[in-house]
Amino acid sequence: MEETEKTATHKKTECIDWGRLVCAQTPTTANNETRKDILVKNAHDGLPQPSPDCDRCSVISGECLYYHYGCDGKDDRGWGCGYRTLQTMASWLCLNQPLTVSRRHPPGLSEIQQTLVEIGDKPDSFLGSREWIGTFEASLVLDQLYDVPCRILHVRYGKELDQAIEDLHDHFLTRGSPVMMGGDRDNSSKGILGVCTGKRGSYLLVMDPHYFGCPLDKKSLQSQGWVSWKAVGSLDQCSFYNLCLPLTAKK
Repeated sequence: MEETEKTATHKKTECIDWGRLVCAQTPTTANNETRKDILVKNAHDGLPQPSPDCDRCSVISGECLYYHYGCDGKDDRGWGCGYRTLQTMASWLCLNQPLTVSRRHPPGLSEIQQTLVEIGDKPDSFLGSREWIGTFEASLVLDQLYDVPCRILHVRYGKELDQAIEDLHDHFLTRGSPVMMGGDRDNSSKGILGVCTGKRGSYLLVMDPHYFGCPLDKKSLQSQGWVSWKAVGSLDQCSFYNLCLPLTAKK
């Protein structure tokens, strides 16, 4: 791509950096034009519990934004789901951290890559690539940009996910921040916003970053299943899973 094309593309992306607009104090574009908020805030609000027999339900506290494929004008289908889940987690930090803590806007895709290169986790060739990131890389970025360490919870097989349910209940009750989940056979990144437990088993409140298209409202995201409760037993039973739990200040 020629330099003029690169510059034009960069400027276009800057003008629709929706995450930055929503989290900044003044919602303006690069041309100082006003723009309404586009990213959906708390897309899970109003979603009914997954089962009438659920006697224990723990969800995030505070607010977060729904980041998804293409939400900043960059077509990252097939490789950017981990970045988008990371941005959702960063939006929670931006919107809910005390004023004494860094409240910087969620990083863009290139800023995430640049951060991983600068701290030595990735080579220079990672910049501008379409390489995936997972829970480990997400934990490094959150630690570097927000000074928030993370706990990585490893589950050997999907059939053993029930062992992590108590950890998730405790996390949402004491920390309140979104969790990132990824695996090997099931390598689709997922944002986990809550957990529900009842006689029929446990469910995860999943924010799926794989939506691509025009902005949807909260009702549409829920009806189309982009934010929904998933039975733990419906996940890949043979895949391992890692969960990234940001160790934010206790409530």
